[in-house]
Amino acid sequence: MQKQAKMIELEQPPITETAVLVRMAHPSDSDEEIDESLEEMRQLLWTAGAEVACTFLQRRDKPCPGTLVGSGKVDEIKAACEELDADLAVFDSDLTPTQGSKLEKLLGLKVVDRTQLILDIFAQRAHTNEGKHQVELAQLQYAMPRLTGRGVEMTQLGGGIGTRGPGEQKLEMDRRVIRKRIDRLRGELDSIRNTRRVQRKKRTESSTATIALVGYTNAGKSSLLNALCGSHAFVENKLFATLDPTSRRCMLPSQREIVLTDTVGFIRKLPHSLVAAFRATLEEVVEADLILVVSDASHPAVDDHTRAVYDVLHEIEAAEKPTIKVYNKVDIADPDRVSALLRNNGRSVAVSAKTGEGLEALLAEIDHQLAPTRSRVTLRIPQSMAGVVSRVRECGRVLSQSYEGNEIILDAEIDRSFENQVLKYIA
Repeated sequence: MQKQAKMIELEQPPITETAVLVRMAHPSDSDEEIDESLEEMRQLLWTAGAEVACTFLQRRDKPCPGTLVGSGKVDEIKAACEELDADLAVFDSDLTPTQGSKLEKLLGLKVVDRTQLILDIFAQRAHTNEGKHQVELAQLQYAMPRLTGRGVEMTQLGGGIGTRGPGEQKLEMDRRVIRKRIDRLRGELDSIRNTRRVQRKKRTESSTATIALVGYTNAGKSSLLNALCGSHAFVENKLFATLDPTSRRCMLPSQREIVLTDTVGFIRKLPHSLVAAFRATLEEVVEADLILVVSDASHPAVDDHTRAVYDVLHEIEAAEKPTIKVYNKVDIADPDRVSALLRNNGRSVAVSAKTGEGLEALLAEIDHQLAPTRSRVTLRIPQSMAGVVSRVRECGRVLSQSYEGNEIILDAEIDRSFENQVLKYIA
């Protein structure tokens, strides 16, 4: 049994439960990797409202089919839970329905795995109808194979981690009813996707480039959005503070207007059910013209976090999109470490959303990456069509304007996607 390590400081939620944390590791796993994973689980539990009283670690070549860890370790965990009066045992791994059911019977208390913990946090953080629908869909898909034989957390009587969900849907519902609910949620989310598709089409027609901010949870994406756009998107020093996409307009140095969209944070081993359920939200990333991969430069596992983000981008088929790596929080990061990150990661920028350091360089890099989508043209527009001039200014950059007879002569840079709309005016 290991005592709890010092936790990275986050804004403290109300602590309502006491948890015992269990990790099954392969003998080849490094101590550093294990410590990082356990620390992340502590932060997840902290965010969910639980305090880790103690931690168990067992190294095995293969997991035990029935209980993940060995029977001797199960006895140790049970004794600790009774001594500490723990409310639940949390496993830093995904448990099969059989393992979860058997562990509950042997330990005599609620058992939660990594996926269920993340789903619980998402259930707490979801505020909009879209977010609630997406989380509920993921929870029901997770619960389907676990309806038979699960006891304590399926009663919905005690509350706490692993029992929350939008609408307090009872998981005792038979599979037929759950499937019906899943179909309904999918239909509503498809409607949301169609609405987003119409909104993106309008942005495309107006030649407004869209930039998606993605990154590991708590990397500072929302703070960066606020710093770049002068907005007030919700910011909190907790994991998964943002679930619903937030879009804000921003002006580049070239006077080109863009739309920046903040998205849900990623994490290692992000549950596939969540990726599938958040399809409507993640399409904002897939359809973006450019992706900013935001990482916390001060975090010791920044490289692992960045790889985890790219794993999710691969899963949603967005890894081939143009990207800029943005290393945030340089105000509290080691300067030598920041220099090494920039040196080893190609197209990258170091910034601090808190102090404003590097923001101008980031905007300039965005401008540079979007530049190939523009062309320089001379337009001859009748003065009676002054609205076209306004559209050019909105969707491009006017370098000079003059008058010749009844025509307005514009020397401008415009998006190539906008060219067809002003083709007849090109000199």
